Amino acid sequence: MTSSVPRLVIGAPSSGSGKTTVATGLMAAFAARGLSVSPHKVGPDYIDPGYHALATGRVGRNLDAYLCGAELIGPLFAHGARGCDLAVVEGVMGLYDGAAGEGELASTAHVAKLLRAPVVLVVDASSQSRSVAALVHGFASWDPEVRVAGVILNKVGSERHEAMLREALDASGVPVLGVLRRAPQVDTPSRHLGLVPVAERRAEAVSAVAAMAAQVSDGCDLDALMALARSAGALPGAAWDAAEAVASPTHDHPARSAQERTPVVAVAGGEAFTFSYAEHAELLTAAGAEVVTFDPLRDGQLPEGTDGLVIGGGFPEMYAPQLSANEPLRKAVAELASGGAPVAAECAGLLYLARELDGQPMCGVIDAKARMHERLTLGYRDAVAVSDSVLAAAGTRMRGHEFHRTVVGPGAGASPAWGVRAPERRVEGFVQHGVHASYLHTHWASEPGVARRFVERCLTS
Repeated sequence: MTSSVPRLVIGAPSSGSGKTTVATGLMAAFAARGLSVSPHKVGPDYIDPGYHALATGRVGRNLDAYLCGAELIGPLFAHGARGCDLAVVEGVMGLYDGAAGEGELASTAHVAKLLRAPVVLVVDASSQSRSVAALVHGFASWDPEVRVAGVILNKVGSERHEAMLREALDASGVPVLGVLRRAPQVDTPSRHLGLVPVAERRAEAVSAVAAMAAQVSDGCDLDALMALARSAGALPGAAWDAAEAVASPTHDHPARSAQERTPVVAVAGGEAFTFSYAEHAELLTAAGAEVVTFDPLRDGQLPEGTDGLVIGGGFPEMYAPQLSANEPLRKAVAELASGGAPVAAECAGLLYLARELDGQPMCGVIDAKARMHERLTLGYRDAVAVSDSVLAAAGTRMRGHEFHRTVVGPGAGASPAWGVRAPERRVEGFVQHGVHASYLHTHWASEPGVARRFVERCLTS
């Protein structure tokens, strides 16, 4: 089986060049033409896919060769893009920037090669003219396997500036496919971990995406970009399938065969918990669970019949007073955990399960205190499960990602969740009863047995 979905990868020389504006604008502009557009983001970023989803009406999906392995990039892409007219893949950082110390691994260029997709380079031209040709030539010739097939010039100051840039690029062999003027209305606000998520500013985000679409439609040659997308090479191999991934030699449908019932897995959502990978819910469903979303800011109780709880990442530090004020839900979470039900908490979920967050009472499931910190913790991690848990047997190896500006004290319980190799050897997280709580974000597609194990525990706890 092969995937022939037309596709583009949007890269840049560095962060801050305008990749999100261009990628999101292209998604929205093509969707406005009536095309079904599949949105993707290179790397572990949770926030940009929210804007992509707003632009396309489809779930934004991540393509992370570090977390999932290079072998899953094509299948995961084909899964997300199945039946679409076009896929737009937003890159991460600079085109050739990958996981620290790992060469090209997980870079935009690496993913573009794995997808056999042409790259459109977004260049911030605000402080250059003729030098843009040297810059583009360098990026286009650095790796012959990466096809930099077009340039979109961003933050161009005037018609004269545009003429100078175009003249310089005429000899580069890389066509100019778009020119965008400076436009403050497309800016999106940022804070300590990047852009503010769509869920926290939906009305403003809708306006911003509309402005991006208008700017890209006016400034880019959409027909030429679509023709370029159609030039992507055929992608061999089958699309990723959650049911196939979670199946095991002895359990085709483990949850249902265990007790002839469907366990309910409650997944935290709302403004405070916006970080999740779509594949997690798909794997839980494929393993036999009914996945129900709830909002810890507003819902006074867990969903009826909750057998297990998943609390992903987000920004609980921005909503600590409101989360604390919802005492009935905090008590319900604590009671569920004390009864031994499976609870999986990542990063924001860890903070919510702690005794307090910035002095505000939280659920008290974990005997630890969390607070904001001036230092950003960011990076990929190689990890091994230290303790048997509802997610993994001791010794299970997974790759993860840390991204937070908070600290939890203590950083690990009597039974830690993970042993982490980098940047220094340490243990972190908490495993107690049915609870697995950690700062580490993981992508379950890389280890689908995690979802199967969690659902099985929902039925036996």
